[in-house]
Amino acid sequence: MRLALVSRRLFSLRRPPALAFAALLAATGVAGAADYPTAKVNTTKLAVTDQVVKVGILHSVTGTMAISETGSVEAEKLAIKQINDMGGILGRKIEIIQEDGASDWPTFAEKSRKLLVQDRVATVFGCWTSASRKAVLPVFEKENGLLYYPTFYEGLEQSKNVIYTGQEATQQILAGLDWIAKEKNAKTFYLIGSDYIWPRTSMKIARKHIENVLKGTVVAEEYFPLGHTNFGSVINKMKLKKPDVIYSAVVGGSNVAWYKQLKAAGVTAEKQTLLTISVTEDEVLGIGGENMKGFYSAMKYFQSLDNANNKEFVKSFKAMWGADSVIGDVTQAAYLGPWLWKEAVEKAGSFDVDKVVAASPGLELKTAPEGYVKVHPNHHLWSKLRVGQWDAAGQAKVVYESELIEPNPFPAGYQ
Repeated sequence: MRLALVSRRLFSLRRPPALAFAALLAATGVAGAADYPTAKVNTTKLAVTDQVVKVGILHSVTGTMAISETGSVEAEKLAIKQINDMGGILGRKIEIIQEDGASDWPTFAEKSRKLLVQDRVATVFGCWTSASRKAVLPVFEKENGLLYYPTFYEGLEQSKNVIYTGQEATQQILAGLDWIAKEKNAKTFYLIGSDYIWPRTSMKIARKHIENVLKGTVVAEEYFPLGHTNFGSVINKMKLKKPDVIYSAVVGGSNVAWYKQLKAAGVTAEKQTLLTISVTEDEVLGIGGENMKGFYSAMKYFQSLDNANNKEFVKSFKAMWGADSVIGDVTQAAYLGPWLWKEAVEKAGSFDVDKVVAASPGLELKTAPEGYVKVHPNHHLWSKLRVGQWDAAGQAKVVYESELIEPNPFPAGYQ
C-alpha cells in the first residue's frame, strides 16, 4: 500500500496558494540552470551538474526503528517529487541517493561518510534517534555537510551543520508537562523510556521540571533496551505505585509490546493517565488504536489537524503512498526539510553549504502542514505544542494547542 505510484502531478500550480504548499513556493517562478551556471553555484565540488543535484536520504528502513523512520523517507521523497515536478531547484532536478542506517548507530556514521565523501551530496535528510544524530554529527562537521534532522529531541545541541525541523525540549517536554499537570492536577509521575541518549536526557529534563517547577514527585524512573518486548514487571510496579501520570519515552518497535501489554494488564485510559512524547501515527499503526485509546501524545503535528494546508498534504501523501498510510509528527517535520533547503538554496543562489546555512535563519513557511514555521538563528524552528488524545481508529483529537514557542535548545537550569 505504501508503494503505490502516482502518475499525475500531486500539487497543481493552478490551485490557490493557500491550498498547496508546493504552489506557494512555485509562485516565485522556476529558474533555469542557465541562470545559475554550475561553476558559480557549486564551488565546493558537490554532486551538482547543469541538470542534476544529488541529495542523500539516511534513515532506518530495517531494524527496530523502521516502524518510526519509514514515514520520514516517504515524506522526503514526496517533497522532492513535488519540487522536481515544479522544475527542480535552480533549474536542476533533485536525484536521491538513499542509504539504510539499519537502526545501528555506527552504520549511520559509516553511511553519512559515504554520502558526504564519496557521493558528494549537497545535503542529507535523515536520522531519527538522537543516538544516530550524535553518531553522524562529527562526520557532518568534519566534512562540512548539511543535515536536516526531523525528530523531536532533547535539545542541548546546536550545530552549524544541522537544521532541526522537529521540536526541542522546551517546546515539547516542558510545555507538555505544564499542560498535564494543570489539566489533571497531576503531582506524581512514573518515568519510563528506552535506554539511549534521547530518553535518558529527556527524562533528566522532565524530572527537573517536575520537581523544581511543578513541585511534583517522580515515583520511579526506568529504562529498557531498544527492541525490548517484556514490560510485565514494570507494569506491575506501576500498578502498585499508582502514579497520577505515566510519562513515556519508549521508542520504535518496543511500543507495540508496551501498549498491548498495558491494555492486557488492565492499564487503560479509564484508570490511568498516560502522556507520551514518542508515539505518533506511525507507531500507532503498529500498536493498534484500540491499545492507545484515551492516552495522550505531546507533539507539534497530528494528521487530524484541520487546516487547508494539512488537508492538501494528507491527500497528496496518501495518493503517493497508499490510502491506508498514516502521517506522524516526524513524518511531517521530515517533509519540511526539502522545502526549507530549496528556499535556502534559492535565497543563497548557490548549493555551497556555507552559503545555504547563512541563508537559512529567518526563512518562513506559512503553509507548512503544521501551520507557520520560521527558522531561528539557532537552527531550530518556531512551532506550537499540541496535545492529542488517541482514538480507537489510530487518530488523535487535538485537545490543546499552545501559542508559537521560540526554540531554546539550552534552557537555563536544565543542563
